[in-house]
Amino acid sequence: MRHRYSYLDPDLIRQLLAEMGLRRLFNHLLLQSGGDVEEAMRWMKALQERGYIDPNIDLQAFFARLVEENIIGQDANGNVVLAAGGERQIRRDALDEIFSGLQKSMSGYHSVPNAGQGTERLTETRTYQFGDDPMSIDSIRSLQNAMKHTDPADPILMTEDDLEVYETEHNSGCATVVMIDISHSMVLYGEDRITPAKKVALALTELILTKYPKDSIDVLLFGDDAVEVPISEIPYVKVGPYHTNTKAGLELAQQILRRRKHNNKQIFMITDGKPSALFENGRLYTNSFGLDMKIVNRTLEEADRCRRVGIPITTFMLATDPMLVNFVEQLSKINRGRAFYSSPDRLGEYILADYIRNRRKFVH
Repeated sequence: MRHRYSYLDPDLIRQLLAEMGLRRLFNHLLLQSGGDVEEAMRWMKALQERGYIDPNIDLQAFFARLVEENIIGQDANGNVVLAAGGERQIRRDALDEIFSGLQKSMSGYHSVPNAGQGTERLTETRTYQFGDDPMSIDSIRSLQNAMKHTDPADPILMTEDDLEVYETEHNSGCATVVMIDISHSMVLYGEDRITPAKKVALALTELILTKYPKDSIDVLLFGDDAVEVPISEIPYVKVGPYHTNTKAGLELAQQILRRRKHNNKQIFMITDGKPSALFENGRLYTNSFGLDMKIVNRTLEEADRCRRVGIPITTFMLATDPMLVNFVEQLSKINRGRAFYSSPDRLGEYILADYIRNRRKFVH
């Protein structure tokens, strides 16, 4: 049975058009349709027929410009598909959209437990300490310090106590795995939660490629099982009639991170539901009613394995049911990670702000 989600939130459409224009609306519909360009185009025509898009706008001319700019094209069978330029455009658009919603500038980096390779000089200075790199000495401030205790008629005498050195900052390499829940609950009750999750993965990818090129980001999906997907496949991700095998997702995330040589590793998990499945003796065991203690305990054990190898889990919950909140709090406590509770429309702001804030560490 194929499950399709085609609800278009009128308020969201009005907001997209007011703030972003046709291009961003098209990108949003493209993600919501699972990367189906022709369906996104049909939705835009339907929105114009319903009065959401100005009838004077020539959509055919708009689509023609997308072809000219290599955003969309045709495959060997003549189907309209996303072109190479379109993939980069969607990532950039997702990053711009999320950053535009942040309340204040997030130009910093973010606090990580281990120092990496390579430093950047800051404007702040401090007193020289034995072993500091002589090349980091601030000659002007050091000279000013020496002049304070030297008589104007005498030669300037500089002591070690006068020396000041620039603070430096390590841009430590960080490997991140984003886990996206693709269980059926991600589109239940008329709320699209999978599209914001995909936007987050795309935005993080673009952020890392452009601002943190030494970092890495990998994406996996978890439903009945867990599967790694390349960045290029993110726009095409769809929710299925799946349960939530959080344990399998955490296992695969650890396997991916073991391949990465970065000093710092972390997991971002986006979910809206409780764990409801795991593999037992090669077979899928499921229970969608309440919290199954077998599934819960095995999942918490996996979170503890992450803790023992130094991989914190940051969980972004898209639900506030007390039972689910309690589970996430237990997982965070065992893993010594963190949990945030966010609505789908603010999810990206939470995650990007958290990622950037935690990329900063001062090294003395």
